[in-house]
Amino acid sequence: MKKYLILLSILSCIYSCQKEQKHASYYLESAGHSEKNDGTKESPWKSLTAENRSLLKPGDTLYIAGTDHSGEIITIDSLQGDKTLPIIIRGIPETVVGSGNNGGIHISNSQYLLVEDIHLAGSGRKEGNTYDGLLISESKNITISNVEVEGYQKSGIHIHSSKGIVIDNAYAHNNGFCGIYVSGKSDSKLTSRDIIIKNSIAENNPGDPTNFTNHSGNGILVSHCTNVTVEYCTATNNGWDMPRLGNGPVGIWAYEADSVLIQYCISYKNKTSEGGKDGGGFDLDGGVSNSIIQYCLSYENEGSGYGLFQYSGASPWFNNMVRYCISENDGNISNGMGGFFVWNATGDPEQLRDCIIYNNTTYNAYGAAICYDIDSSNKNFYYYNNIFVGKDDLVKGVKELPSHFIANNWYSLDNKGFNIGGIRDFEEWAKKNGKEQSDGKIAGVNIDPQFENPGQTTLTDPTLLKKYDAYKLPENSVLRNKGFDFSEKHNMKDAFMDFNGNKTSTILIGATH
Repeated sequence: MKKYLILLSILSCIYSCQKEQKHASYYLESAGHSEKNDGTKESPWKSLTAENRSLLKPGDTLYIAGTDHSGEIITIDSLQGDKTLPIIIRGIPETVVGSGNNGGIHISNSQYLLVEDIHLAGSGRKEGNTYDGLLISESKNITISNVEVEGYQKSGIHIHSSKGIVIDNAYAHNNGFCGIYVSGKSDSKLTSRDIIIKNSIAENNPGDPTNFTNHSGNGILVSHCTNVTVEYCTATNNGWDMPRLGNGPVGIWAYEADSVLIQYCISYKNKTSEGGKDGGGFDLDGGVSNSIIQYCLSYENEGSGYGLFQYSGASPWFNNMVRYCISENDGNISNGMGGFFVWNATGDPEQLRDCIIYNNTTYNAYGAAICYDIDSSNKNFYYYNNIFVGKDDLVKGVKELPSHFIANNWYSLDNKGFNIGGIRDFEEWAKKNGKEQSDGKIAGVNIDPQFENPGQTTLTDPTLLKKYDAYKLPENSVLRNKGFDFSEKHNMKDAFMDFNGNKTSTILIGATH
């Protein structure tokens, strides 16, 4: 019994010591310091050598001190925290960590880290910088929180071939290629996966001045990845200085990606180069599958609000959805126009197939409501219960829409009626083209939706989207119950929630009551 009590006492002491154990803090400041320093605040490390790295234990904090790190990239390799005790990498309050012409912080082969409260600044995309700001590569289980990144020619934040990454409250601005970028191995969608980007802003990332062969100037872009969520994010004023014509940037988009969810985001006033393409709000591009855009707001982008694109050489594009989204005055500068723009460079409808677009509202006081490129072959594209409002002719591009349209409302502002391709009678157009019909009867509508306050949007905070009521319908509007119940046809069992988060019926037309 005595031995038992002694053992119990020893164990209790060990537990108490562990409980009271203090985690260490180390400091890193590259300019003017020696590799022999001990890592204290008074004697910071010059770099994270293998010897220094071995001192960092789960729960410890590495402070990035000083303002001048232009001599070399802050490289963090093979740092291992714990699931319950991550190693923290933190900036000094009100200190900008300057990278000059180098990259900011590049982390590789590491796990269970928390990167927080850091402001990284390169010398500028046209002033000599040629790197990413914060790069996470071949790593997993890392959270990035409260980070500002600016002045890098490539991307502000770049996640490459990594898993279990969370980006929360990031501000990426004045970078070249992209504000926040996810990439993976070019032949796989699996090396980057399980990633969340939330509560973040990508603003004024104008373009990479050295990239003359492809798009640049994107807000948030995810590619070669699986299971990625982008939510409560904003993208604005990106892409205006892409140094080329041709395919261009988009505010928030994905390509070669599976199971992407973009929701509760605002993408507005994004641009492309003069004479360039794209510059839109949102985009599910080549090789995207099993993905959804929902509860998003797009307005005054130079390109279309929502792009549905397939380029030559991409893997098949299929099983995607856009629902309960709003587009206002999009696409009046570049080649796309209005709320939706469909393009398929392959010419093969099997390469762009199986998409449901329902309960969205598009309003364009300056041009068409939707656009189909001359090359827009698709298969099993269904538009249900949407509202399409345009200046006059409601469709730009093809004369005959190569998709299924059922129970949508169409309205031309100029003639207070209807116009598609010169046909001004809605029923005539529907019967002639085999659109807006169900069981041999006209299912679509041609009435003024009488929106609450259209064309005047200034909202920039995604957390206020549920209170946004510019496209609210009148209480007595017939559009509240004129829709088509397609849930059984497409085996959809989800609860139907409108743009403002209200539970709704399956026969609402438009994004919100």
